[in-house]
Amino acid sequence: MLSRADALALLRLHVEWGADEAILPRPVNRLAPPPAPAGAPAAPPAPARAGGPRAVAAGPHPAEAAESLAALAAAVEAYAGCALKETATRTVWAEGPERPGWLIIGDPPGDDEDREGRPFRGPGGAVLERALAGLGLARAAVLLAPLIPWRPPGGRPPSDAELAQCLPFLRRLIALAAPRGVLLCGALPARWLLPGGSLATLRRVRGKWQDLPVPGVEQPFRALATHSPALLRGAAERREFWADLRLMRRTIHPASENIQVKLSP
Repeated sequence: MLSRADALALLRLHVEWGADEAILPRPVNRLAPPPAPAGAPAAPPAPARAGGPRAVAAGPHPAEAAESLAALAAAVEAYAGCALKETATRTVWAEGPERPGWLIIGDPPGDDEDREGRPFRGPGGAVLERALAGLGLARAAVLLAPLIPWRPPGGRPPSDAELAQCLPFLRRLIALAAPRGVLLCGALPARWLLPGGSLATLRRVRGKWQDLPVPGVEQPFRALATHSPALLRGAAERREFWADLRLMRRTIHPASENIQVKLSP
């Protein structure tokens, strides 16, 4: 135990260091409003922000009410239940035909997608467009969509909570578009959309047709998982990516078979 002289010396030292108040048992929240005067009525709780996390948790997700792709796009634009929208530059949503043969789903938006507000832009988008051209397909002939509509800050992976807020939009897109085949480009789409998904899902299922269940649709959709065109590392992955696209093309449009394309300069 400190003597009185030692305690006084320690107090003086603290004052010299800039400590000008005593330590309390609990931290002080200096951003909290001042307490109401004694006897004043309690203020009513603040209402939940429309579309915010509290409102989403209290009722059905807004994606469920969309009966068309246009209504779904409007619901995405109006959604305020995910904080990613506040940090993203633009909303990145699906583009392409309403009744596509293919739906191609990519990773969350990156810098190029966030800047332009369109899916599959930048170098990865160029690789995909070149591959589609080699199959005799224009970019506009397929429906393209990101896994989620907003870029996470710094390009980090989306959290489980952010995916839970955003994926109902994508699942509703699949149900409304009713594509004949879904191409999942990248590890995250394969992990989060296929049953029993994990970090190793893409490596385990790549190149094989999978069932992709969607809430509200009785029959699962046919899905094929492949590499992200933005992350093709080496000749082996480029060959696998091209083989997966050819399998998709043969299954959905059996007429085309003799096709060649270079995926790298």
